[in-house]
Amino acid sequence: MPDRPLVAVFAMILSAMPVMAQQAEPPGAQAAPVTVAAPAPSAEDAAFAAFLGGLRPRAIAAGVRPATFDRETAGLTFNPRVISLDRGQPGGTPGGPPGVMDFAPYRRSHVTQVHIDKGRTRYQRLAAPLAGNEARTGVPGKVTLAIFGLETGYGSFTGNFDLIRSLASLAFEGRRRELFSAELIAALKLIDQGVSRETLKGSWAGATGYPQFLPSTYLRIAADGDGDGKADIWRSEPDALASIAAYLKDAGWKPRTPWAVAVLVPSGFDRTAIAPKLTSPRCPRVHQRHSRWLTIAEWKAKGVLFAGAAVPPDTELASLIEPDGAGNTAYLITTNYRSILDYNCSNFYALSVGVLSDEIAR
Repeated sequence: MPDRPLVAVFAMILSAMPVMAQQAEPPGAQAAPVTVAAPAPSAEDAAFAAFLGGLRPRAIAAGVRPATFDRETAGLTFNPRVISLDRGQPGGTPGGPPGVMDFAPYRRSHVTQVHIDKGRTRYQRLAAPLAGNEARTGVPGKVTLAIFGLETGYGSFTGNFDLIRSLASLAFEGRRRELFSAELIAALKLIDQGVSRETLKGSWAGATGYPQFLPSTYLRIAADGDGDGKADIWRSEPDALASIAAYLKDAGWKPRTPWAVAVLVPSGFDRTAIAPKLTSPRCPRVHQRHSRWLTIAEWKAKGVLFAGAAVPPDTELASLIEPDGAGNTAYLITTNYRSILDYNCSNFYALSVGVLSDEIAR
C-alpha cells in the first residue's frame, strides 16, 4: 500500500470508528441511558438556601402569600457581584476637619447642559401635573424634576439587577441584614400587589423605578400622578414625579421656601464663630460641613452678601456651606436642603439637585 500522510490515515480511522461501534452492537440493543449526578451545592449555596428558609415564616407573618415566597425564591442563588459593589462604596469616618469638598468638578459632570435641557423640556410638557403636585405637597416641580434627572437620567437608566436576588444576597451577607430582609419582604409584597418580577429591576442596592425607591418606600410613599388609579413609578413620569414630591413632603419640605440661596462670604470672616456645636446622628460627615443655624437677618449682620434672587425672609433659619472653599460661591441652605439629604445623604447630591432645579426653571 502506498504511503499516505498521517493526517489522512487518522481521518480514515476516525471515520471508521462509528461504523465499527455500530457493527459490534447486538441487533435490537439500545444504548443505556447515561446518568450524570448533579453537583452538590456549595456550603455557601446551602447556607443561602437555609437563610431564605428561615426568613419564610417572617415574610408570611408580614402578609406575603406562601405561594409567592416559594415561587419567587425557588432556585434563587447568591449574587457575589452585589456584595462586591456594596463593599466597594466609598465611605468616610466622622471626626476631624471636613476640609474643602471641591464641588465644582462634580457639578460640571452632573449638572450638564443635557440634564438642564431635558429638564426644561419636561418642565413645559408636564406643567399641569407638576403644578398639581406642588399644590398638594408644596414641593416645586423643578425640584422633583432635578431628582428624576439625577437619579435615572429622566428614566433613561434604571438598573437591570433582579431586585429579589439582590436584596436576598444583601440580607444574607449580614452587614445590614435587618434592613435588606425587610426590603426583600417589601418586594415580595409588591409582587402580591400585581407588580411583576420582570418589572422589579433596579440598582444592585435594591432601588427601583424612575425615582429609585426601595420597595418599602414605594409601599409607604408612591403616588398616582396621572389619575389612572395606579402608582407606576416604572413607566409613568407623572407617577414618578408625584411620588418624589410625596417623599420630600414626608421628609419635611417647607412650602414657598427655597432650598438655598447663593451667597458671598466676606474676606476675613470668622468661621470658628459659626462652627456646628452638635454631631448629627445620621451622616455626621455630611452635616459636619454645615455651620450652625442662624437667621437670615443674622447672616446679613455678619456681612454675608446675597448673590441669589430668592432671599428667604429675615426670620428664616439657614446654615452656611462652602462647597469649594473660601472665596468661592457659598450657599445658605434652608431646612429644605435637609429634605433633599433625606433622599440621598450626600452634599454633592443635594447641591446638584438644588443647582439643577434652579437651572431648569431659569
